[in-house]
Amino acid sequence: MKVLFAASEAYPLVKTGGLADVAGALPVALAESGTRVRLILPAYPEVLGRATDIATVAELPGLLAGHDVRLLSARTPDNDLPLLLVDSPTLFDRAGGPYTDDHGVDWPDNHLRFGVFSLAAAWVAAGAAGEAWRADILHANDWQTGLAPTYLRFIGAPNTRSVFTIHNMRYQGLYPSTVMTELELPRFTFTMEGIEFHGQVSMLKAGLAFADRIVTVSPTYADEILLPQFGYGMEGLLNARRRDLTGILNGIDETAWNPRTDRHLPAHYDAGDLSGKAICKAALQQELGLTQDPDAPLLTMVTRLTEQKGIDLIVSAIPDIIDMGAQIAVLGAGEPHWEHALRTLQAPPGRTAARIGYDEALAHRLIAGADMFLMPSRFEPCGLTQMYAMRYGTLPVANRTGGLADTVTQVQISPGGNGASGTGFVFDMTKPGALVGALQDGNALYKNQPAWRDVQLEAMQRDFSWAGAADDYGWIYRTLAPHALTGSAKLSGEAA
Repeated sequence: MKVLFAASEAYPLVKTGGLADVAGALPVALAESGTRVRLILPAYPEVLGRATDIATVAELPGLLAGHDVRLLSARTPDNDLPLLLVDSPTLFDRAGGPYTDDHGVDWPDNHLRFGVFSLAAAWVAAGAAGEAWRADILHANDWQTGLAPTYLRFIGAPNTRSVFTIHNMRYQGLYPSTVMTELELPRFTFTMEGIEFHGQVSMLKAGLAFADRIVTVSPTYADEILLPQFGYGMEGLLNARRRDLTGILNGIDETAWNPRTDRHLPAHYDAGDLSGKAICKAALQQELGLTQDPDAPLLTMVTRLTEQKGIDLIVSAIPDIIDMGAQIAVLGAGEPHWEHALRTLQAPPGRTAARIGYDEALAHRLIAGADMFLMPSRFEPCGLTQMYAMRYGTLPVANRTGGLADTVTQVQISPGGNGASGTGFVFDMTKPGALVGALQDGNALYKNQPAWRDVQLEAMQRDFSWAGAADDYGWIYRTLAPHALTGSAKLSGEAA
C-alpha cells in the first residue's frame, strides 16, 4: 500500500498548530505498520533548512498561472521518513509564516500557493511527475490541500483514490469566484454540489465534495459536524456524504511527551514513582513567581487566546479559583483583548501567572508541574494537550465536546470515598458556572490524595499512541484500494 500524505505543515520541519503534530507523527506510524508512505510539503525556507538529503527529482513547469515547480526528494531529520518538497520560490520563499506575513496578515495569493501545491500533489500521486512511483492513496489534510482530491479527479488517475481529513471545520479557505481562472478548474465544479460556497470558492468544500472518503479527528466531532452549530454551513453536504465520513481519534507523540524522559523537565517521573512530579510543581511555582505551596492545587492552561478555547470562561472563573485556594498559570497568545486581560489580572500576589506568546519548553513544564489542566473549549475537533496532560498525571478539566468527550472520562468516587476512577472533570455547558462546578469537583478530589492518586494512575495508563489511528486509517486505505494488497498496481522499478 503506497500513500502520499499531503499537508501544509509537519513537525519538526514547520509548525503553526496541531496539524503539524499529526502530519509529523501519523505518517511515521503508518510506515511502522507497513504502509509505504511519503510526506509531501511546500518547500518553505525553514523546511529546506531542516530536511536532509535534498535532491531534485523532477521539474513541473507552468503548473498554475505560469508558476514553475521543482519537485525535491528529501528525508525528515528525526526519523528518516521519505519526503517530497514542492519548491516554487515565488510562492513559498517568503519571510513570515506558512500562511501569513511577518505581521500576521494572510498572504493574498494563498489560493494560488496552495492550489499549486495541491495540483503538484495530485500529479505526484497519479504517477505523472517524472518518477516511477504512483500512490494508491492520496491523503489530503485541511483546506490547504482540499483541492488535491479535486485535481486528482480531473487529471485521470483511476487507480489512485483520495482521503480527506478535516482537522477543523472553522477554517474553510474561502476566496472570490474570480480565482477559478487561476486555479484552472472546470467551471462545472463551481456548483452547490462542488466547491461553491455562498458565491465563493471554498477549498475545504472541494475536499469534502471530491475526496473518496472523509475523515475527521475524533468520533464525537464526526457527529458534531453534521449539525449547524459545528458544520459552519457545510452540514448539508456532510450529511449527504455521511456514509463516507469517519471519525478517527488522533494520537500523540509518546516519545516527545514522556515524563520519564522529557528533556524540558527539572525532574523525571512515571506512574510507578511520582516523586519527580512534586519537584516539577515546586520548580514551576518558583519559575512563575507563584507562592511555593505544595498543598495548593495548581491549574495551568496552554492555548490560543480565543473564545473558541474558552479563555473568557477562565478569566471569569479566576476569582472562584483563588477562593478555592488554588493557583492558576496560563501560557498563550491570540486576540489582543484577552492578552491584555491576562496581563492586567487583579489577584493577590503569588496566585496567578500569565506568559504571552508560545514557549515549547515552558509548555512541557506547565503540563508536568500542574495538578489540573484547563480545556474549556467551545469546540475541539480532537485536542492533544488533554492527552499530554493525562500522560503526565495532570487531570484535565474539559468541556464535553469533540475529542475531549472521547478522551476524558468523568471522575467517579467509590462508595465510602476511599477510591476513585476516571481521568478528569467534565462539564456540559460553556458557561462560567459549569466550569467552576467542575473545578470544585477537582478541588474536592485533590483533598483526598489516595483517591486523587487512583485517578492520576488511570490517566497515565491510557493508551494514546498513534498505532490505533494508523490501524484505522489502514483499514480505510484497504477498502478504497484493494488492488494494492495484491501488488497488481506495482510499477516496475519503483522505489519505496
